[in-house]
Amino acid sequence: MANSENEKILRKMADAFKELAATVNSPTADMEVAPFSRACSFVSPLFGCLGIAFKFAEMDYVAKVGDLAEASKSIATLNAMLDGDIEGNCVRKAGSHTRNLLRVKRGLDMVRVLFEQILATEGDSLKDPASKAYAQVFAPHHGWAIRKAVAAGMYALPTKAQLMKKLNEDEASARIQMQHYVAASSPVILYIDKLFLSRELGIDW
Repeated sequence: MANSENEKILRKMADAFKELAATVNSPTADMEVAPFSRACSFVSPLFGCLGIAFKFAEMDYVAKVGDLAEASKSIATLNAMLDGDIEGNCVRKAGSHTRNLLRVKRGLDMVRVLFEQILATEGDSLKDPASKAYAQVFAPHHGWAIRKAVAAGMYALPTKAQLMKKLNEDEASARIQMQHYVAASSPVILYIDKLFLSRELGIDW
């Protein structure tokens, strides 16, 4: 039994983000980089389970979460991380922690919208939920070639039942964990947006 518990990706995601949500909802909200990057790493396997359509997202997301995990060894909080890049005048440079944080946040948001859509739609197909999540979160930032490749990949998505099997979940337990993730990730995503907007960095780049 212990082994199957180890592989419950959705529960790990939901639990980790509940802890982050508790941090951002506290009066002295100051998110530490280490627990944030750790929680984000639990989301990585989900992209892999979605197949070719989200391969680009998986590679991009995993690399950028890795950068934040590395950064956590020398930078305590997300606030300090952004301020360091502002001081270094490298906020928008490729590879900057701030730019990577924005991309990671987008990955978290895509999963949040995907789960919302899965919870709201009947049937076994993931094409509509995944297409809506992609269109809402990633598409505005992607060129034509990537959008076309993703659209083609949508036909190779697993079914809901196949996804549940890959995630080692039955539908009832998966729905509960998805709802937990949606509820817990929302304030975390909002917190990151506020970090950017309070410094007038914008979030649409």
